[in-house]
Amino acid sequence: MPAKDVVEQARRDLAHVPRVPGVRKPDAVLVADGVRRSFGGVNAVDVEHLEVQKNVITALIGPNGAGKTTFFNLMTGFDKPDTGTWVFDGTPLAGVAASRVAKAGMVRTFQLTKALARMTVLDNMRLGARDQPGEGLFAALVKPLWAAREREITDKAMSLLERFKLDAKKDDFAGSLSGGQRKLLEMARALMSNPALVMLDEPMAGVNPALTQSLLGHITDLRDSGTSVLFVEHDMHMVRHISDWVVVMAQGQVVAEGPPSEVMADQAVIDAYLGAHHDTDLGDDALLDEGGVIDAEAQAEADAELEDAEKAEGTAP
Repeated sequence: MPAKDVVEQARRDLAHVPRVPGVRKPDAVLVADGVRRSFGGVNAVDVEHLEVQKNVITALIGPNGAGKTTFFNLMTGFDKPDTGTWVFDGTPLAGVAASRVAKAGMVRTFQLTKALARMTVLDNMRLGARDQPGEGLFAALVKPLWAAREREITDKAMSLLERFKLDAKKDDFAGSLSGGQRKLLEMARALMSNPALVMLDEPMAGVNPALTQSLLGHITDLRDSGTSVLFVEHDMHMVRHISDWVVVMAQGQVVAEGPPSEVMADQAVIDAYLGAHHDTDLGDDALLDEGGVIDAEAQAEADAELEDAEKAEGTAP
């Protein structure tokens, strides 16, 4: 079945999934159970059950400190949980090193890009490839054992650089790229290992508006070419327009799930972002303007102060 048909089928399947936290999915690529991580007595992650649907774009959202990045770190082997298990595409990965997680087909990017500044763009890409025979001492000394594979890796790297419009920068040091270009490089490098699931941590953070549309297009292209996507993002405009499913975390727990339009109008989600008793729709275009969320938060605080003042006035002798 063509990749786009698979995506449409996955979307149809999700349409019948109940909108409740921790709901089971028809075809999950990642399933986490009882995952907990605490720091100094504070529960950073307390996920009872979470499933990520295959062949769609899933957004993981929540206020600062909700545990989103910590959850990413746990799933990809960059941190260890206090308790919990998770299975990726049928393979248990709890406690597995980050390098083995990537080899299993689950790769991630970081909020702060990890491009190696003093290496060229092309060399950064080459590092992302799997099955490099030259990594072994004996093979490295016998060129016929690795020369063909090196050509394959370079050809794939150049193909991806062309796709991400970075081919003209191939000989430049990665440190000379703009913030948005480094985001593109990191995403392109993640694809060198042919992942089944790409996890993007705030892909829009620090990106020049001129490159925003390009990044959005590359993320949807990932899904349309058969790669599942899970991303953390604070940009509600992006979430609403490219995600097929949204998972909301607050205080380390999954508090809501569903299609973006429904989740952003959910009062529990609004409360998690802006405080209780505020009726702003997170999908409202007014919040997409720069400072929109800050204005909404300020309004929520003003409403709370007014409510407190009214209560105090009502109880005054």
